[in-house]
Amino acid sequence: MSDANQGAEEFESAARPTETVAEFENHRSGILGKFQHLLHVNPSFVPLIVLVGAIVIFGLLLGSKFFSPFAMTLILQQVQIVGIVAAAQSLVILTAGIDLSVGAIMVFSSVIMGQFTFRYGIPVPIAVMCGLAVGTLIGAVNGWLVSRVKLPPFIVTLGMWQIVLATNFLYSANETIRSQDIETNAPFLQFFGTKFSVGGATFTVGVIFMLVLIFVLAYALKHTAWGRHVYAVGDDPEAAELSGVNVHGTLMSVYMLSGLICAFAGWALIGRIGSVSPTSGQLANIESITAVVIGGISLFGGRGSILGTLFGALIVGVFTLGLRLLGADAQWTYLLIGLLIIAAVAVDQWIRKVSG
Repeated sequence: MSDANQGAEEFESAARPTETVAEFENHRSGILGKFQHLLHVNPSFVPLIVLVGAIVIFGLLLGSKFFSPFAMTLILQQVQIVGIVAAAQSLVILTAGIDLSVGAIMVFSSVIMGQFTFRYGIPVPIAVMCGLAVGTLIGAVNGWLVSRVKLPPFIVTLGMWQIVLATNFLYSANETIRSQDIETNAPFLQFFGTKFSVGGATFTVGVIFMLVLIFVLAYALKHTAWGRHVYAVGDDPEAAELSGVNVHGTLMSVYMLSGLICAFAGWALIGRIGSVSPTSGQLANIESITAVVIGGISLFGGRGSILGTLFGALIVGVFTLGLRLLGADAQWTYLLIGLLIIAAVAVDQWIRKVSG
């Protein structure tokens, strides 16, 4: 073969593309990678696993004392207020915001319902509607300041928390409306505390409302255009706006709905404690954030399931009741919940690497 022919063959061989141009490391290979991807797609699995594990552990330690219908439904009754407020908090955090005013809105709405009924003699259903309207209005102010004025949600809701809390104490004059007076003259205010039995378990209307609310919001977030817009705004508001999403309208709807849900929580709070107290529910904002974080919703927005929030609230309830039945110091509950919060954020960061 001539040198010319040999040179031509070498040139063609060098120019011919190879079958594999480039190979990239597959981060999802192996059991750990697949598990990480599974948790990324289903973020509520983490709190569900923790919840089931906690129930099993306390069940083994306490036996039928913990697994009784009374104990199981007692957990639901204890977390109903936190669960409702946490549902409102979840919506805001999904948009990459945070609402520190949820507890104050809840308490002030309950005070409006009680004071309008007993101070002004307004019919109870109208007083309740006024309380719901006030909660929605406060949420609308939060939403407008965040979406139009472009103030940070943390600052807006921190200021609103102080304003609403002060207004609550000034308007109510720190006056508590007693349970006996409500039961005699305005029993409708205690509607969410109405109990009924199913088998050996005792439920309240507030528990049923919490569960229905969670499942309705879960459906709306997953299967409606509004839900997809909430996730889009939380993930990247600029990209969402370029895609045709009404970012202002979405944020306004989220904050107004959050205020309305907190007002319902105020009504449920009256049913839970029986009275209207301006000093009740002071830690609801922190407790709601705790349930959301443990429930696997990312504080960076755009990722998470509101079902996880329900699991997060139940985890706190299971630990609280389980340790109480074991006779442990209450501080152990705070210690374990603190560890769970840090662990939940760490797991969220690990899971987020899948999308990185």
